[in-house]
Amino acid sequence: MSELILHHYPQSPFAEKARLLLGFKGLSWHSVQIPPMLPKPDLTALTGGYRKTPVLQVGADIYCDTALIARRLEQEKSTPALFPLGQEMNTQAFAFWADNVVFHHTVSLVFQPESAAVRFARLPPEIMKAFVADRVALFSGGTASKVPIELARHQWPALMLRLEQQLQHQSGDFLFGEPSIADFAMAHPLWFLKATPVTSPLVDEYPAVAAWLTRVLGFGHGTSNEMSAEQALEIARNATPAALPDEVFADPNGFKSGQQVTITATDYGTDPVAGELLFAGREELILRRTDERGGTVHVHFPRMGFRIQAQ
Repeated sequence: MSELILHHYPQSPFAEKARLLLGFKGLSWHSVQIPPMLPKPDLTALTGGYRKTPVLQVGADIYCDTALIARRLEQEKSTPALFPLGQEMNTQAFAFWADNVVFHHTVSLVFQPESAAVRFARLPPEIMKAFVADRVALFSGGTASKVPIELARHQWPALMLRLEQQLQHQSGDFLFGEPSIADFAMAHPLWFLKATPVTSPLVDEYPAVAAWLTRVLGFGHGTSNEMSAEQALEIARNATPAALPDEVFADPNGFKSGQQVTITATDYGTDPVAGELLFAGREELILRRTDERGGTVHVHFPRMGFRIQAQ
């Protein structure tokens, strides 16, 4: 079994999603703490510029975005399954909706003035100002748009009622009966809301949802131990990237293996990553890049939510 290294910080909702995936799989992993805002020099030495949290490292292979991290963990340990047989489309479509629609509503609710005042009460004003500026930059330049707080408040009861009804009528303890990627994608935005007494009632007012969230969070985070960023970089420098997937390279826009390209997230965090395109599969893209500190690595992206552009 490969060494799994998660680059993350404790307060990140998508990092919580990844930690819960590791717990669900019962995996052991190394924890590398990264800053919640730029600069992130140790992380970008591995990713080439991708700055979102979290990032999974396996030797000299770097996996960006939790949708792809989930697939890599499924490869690491196939059971229990994140994509139950016969429910692959349902669970992944639901997860995509939760990671986008629900998450962006949650961001507005968490950062409304009453909630932010509690959440960031202990931060010095200059740090808070820098954090806000960082998040403005993070959400600039992509397709993601901020949900106005009035609209988030207005639509939240409808979103939660639908979830409550699903849980009340679904056989089994989870969204599609047995646990799946859908549960973890829905859980992390609600975990984010539960962090302060201002937003926690937005979850607690729905008893079936609150009970389900307790069950999902109960999977825990697996077994982790701390690792320094320099140790992770040394592992990358000394490792050889894994063999490419056994799948025909096929890109509908005509990109070729060996071409110099950039890959960029389309929604937010649109910092481009430049390198040699090694692989374009139905679900995954792989770039090869070399960094003085990280060595030669393969950086992996999901196809959904990312674009390729020629250099």
